[in-house]
Amino acid sequence: MARPQVVIIGSGFGGLFAAQALAKADVEVTLVAKTVAHLFQPLLYQVATGILSTGEIAPATRDVLRNQANATVLLAEVTRINLASRVVVAEKLAKTVALKYDYLIVAAGAGQSYFGNDHFATFAPGMKSIDDALELRARIFGSLEMAELSEDADERRRLLNFVVVGAGPTGVEMAGQIAELTQHTLRKCFRRIDTTKASVLLLDGADVVLPPFGSQLSAAAKAELERNKVEVRLGALVTNVDATGLDVKYSDGRTERIASSCKVWAAGVQASPLGRTLAEQSGAGIDRAGRVEVNRDLTLPGHPEVFVVGDMISLDRLPGVAQVAIQGGRYAASKIRGEVSGHPVSEEFHYHDKGSMAVISRFGAVAKVGKLELTGFPAWFAWLFVHLIYVVGFKNRLTTLLHWVITFIGRARSERVTTEQQLVGRLAVKQLGEDFQPTIAGTLEPGKIKH
Repeated sequence: MARPQVVIIGSGFGGLFAAQALAKADVEVTLVAKTVAHLFQPLLYQVATGILSTGEIAPATRDVLRNQANATVLLAEVTRINLASRVVVAEKLAKTVALKYDYLIVAAGAGQSYFGNDHFATFAPGMKSIDDALELRARIFGSLEMAELSEDADERRRLLNFVVVGAGPTGVEMAGQIAELTQHTLRKCFRRIDTTKASVLLLDGADVVLPPFGSQLSAAAKAELERNKVEVRLGALVTNVDATGLDVKYSDGRTERIASSCKVWAAGVQASPLGRTLAEQSGAGIDRAGRVEVNRDLTLPGHPEVFVVGDMISLDRLPGVAQVAIQGGRYAASKIRGEVSGHPVSEEFHYHDKGSMAVISRFGAVAKVGKLELTGFPAWFAWLFVHLIYVVGFKNRLTTLLHWVITFIGRARSERVTTEQQLVGRLAVKQLGEDFQPTIAGTLEPGKIKH
């Protein structure tokens, strides 16, 4: 008798931890994802600012699951899900595959949200993928290089004005690391510009930074940012973004034009479009961010064989953090193991909050674990310890720790290489159009490529 087929969509925290939790179950697991790696998304900003390499925060999924005999990994992007026939259709480089399932775990995560202004992405990339981080690395270091070349004072000022939109953990950490770069790491590397004169601006429409952390930690984070030469402007809504800057409207009605060549968008998230697909077919509700309203056991209404986990769920106002995905993936796996073994799990999903942390500068961080609130070095050390635990693989933990020692003790950064392809690749592909069909050997439409 054939073993039950479990299809998992996504190789992030929810998908990978679900797959690993099914290692000893009497099932066949197929993990399908649009990337070949398990991305440790909370450390993306360290790739963008030259601290870590991509391999340290994104180990190959095949390597992670190589000893799990019941797991198959496929590189493809899921484009259709048919709940009635229990089929998932995925595509990659002009190839299409159809996967039948007995159980489905959807952990496709979330992308950047521009709140209906998707054209902002052309000028202000988000921070949700390796491609995003490498493009931002090219933009950050490229702005400094172009400033070194420029003879025009206004252009130099624009190139040396870095703007981060969004004062959540990603925005705060990104702004803090750009300031570390310009104030310390690169201080003696240029001859025609003074990087310490660069400005780093953090904007947010809210009236505090890191709102979920509480008033005391929010105030401490803002003070630490300002101590490290980051200018924080709150109550600031971005109304337009273009090549030379952005327009801002403040809560008191004032408007301002900010000149900047390098902008980073960290202001919102939008769940995978697969959420809407699931909602339409199941009748489940969906919120403004595209998250699916699931049952208390993370299943879709009317479909007990389909689980949705991580950033894609709307349940009890759970935050879009790694622990929600990890715990959700493991819970879904436990439900499947129980049904297959004849010992069904009747308990509902309960999220256990393990705290929130954000690192701002060298030895400066804030952390909230239950009622315990930490700032400064104790919070930074706790952040380092926790993140090191969740980096996948001993080798990656070792090299990550080595890079952190180099960066936080000596202020050096070993991952500063950028390429022109990283800078322009995303926009160049978009110009080719949505119907452009690349293949592993080149393209089916060579006429679209100018030689």
